[in-house]
Amino acid sequence: DTLALESNEDIEASSKIMEPPPGENGVIFDNSRILALLAFQNCFKNLLMRHVMKERPAFLTSAAVILVEIIKLVLCVGYILLVDKRSLGSIYEFLREDHRHSMLLGIPAAAYSFQMSMEYVALANLDAAVFSVLVQCKLLCTATFSVCILRRKLRFIQIISLVLLTAGVMLININNNKQSNLQDEADTTKGVIATLGIAVSSGLAGVYTEKVIKAQRKASVARQNYSLAYMQVQLALVSLVLLGIHAVVKDYDMIRDKGLFQNFTNGAFLSVLNSAIGGLVVAAVLKYADAVLKGYATAVSVVMTGLLSMALFGTKLNALYFLGIVNVVCAVLLYSGKNLDKHAC
Repeated sequence: DTLALESNEDIEASSKIMEPPPGENGVIFDNSRILALLAFQNCFKNLLMRHVMKERPAFLTSAAVILVEIIKLVLCVGYILLVDKRSLGSIYEFLREDHRHSMLLGIPAAAYSFQMSMEYVALANLDAAVFSVLVQCKLLCTATFSVCILRRKLRFIQIISLVLLTAGVMLININNNKQSNLQDEADTTKGVIATLGIAVSSGLAGVYTEKVIKAQRKASVARQNYSLAYMQVQLALVSLVLLGIHAVVKDYDMIRDKGLFQNFTNGAFLSVLNSAIGGLVVAAVLKYADAVLKGYATAVSVVMTGLLSMALFGTKLNALYFLGIVNVVCAVLLYSGKNLDKHAC
């Protein structure tokens, strides 16, 4: 879930520092496990949330998102105390020394919170198979914002991949519209808009992280003295402040009358727990994975989600869908590939 706040360059740089030296027998095995974990977590999250949201439960999505961050915060504090064997005072010291970075986190934290909220809206109105493909538009948004804001130049193969991605998403939309009747057409449109909102906010958050936050890191606290858990505590605290304000503004009357966790089902709690734990696990292992591995994991999860959605929920997928999914998978792999221009030209 915090993955949207990391750029490909961040991932590649981190992997070079953190992974075992090349040539060790464990590297390929480790990479295969990371690939399986990333693909499974993404697929399982989409399917579980679709299962929970397809009946339109009455719980507050703002409460669900707040609970995700509370669980993350508790788990990270527990990790610092029990695994890092450091005190609560070390968390305070980290936040005090890195207070400027905490303020800068406001925008990506808000974008991340918005994405989590929109996932509930999207998967209440779209099949998991369709959502998993449409959300890959974040690749197009990130590339567009990188060119416009960061003044980056795209490689020729990346431009081809974005064309393929656009074509694939259009095919999926055409297929989805053909299968929708007049009654649920408005709901489908709502789901598509929510998914595109996720893609746009993901692209903006990534570019903001690249341009503003990373530029301040050299002047910030020496982060190598702290584990990833400290950064997750920092992000969770900022997110909780923003989410609290959002919940009060949006759902104040309902919270006052029936409480924050009204109508909270077991399925809702399970989806929240999965989002929290899964997000932390993925954030922890992603430092060992480069952009290529992440691209493969995304491609595998898209295919898995489509097939499992068909098996579990009876989603009807025709040739047009599979043609679109081939385009999207190829686009993801091409965009994140290395040295492909040399081989293609």
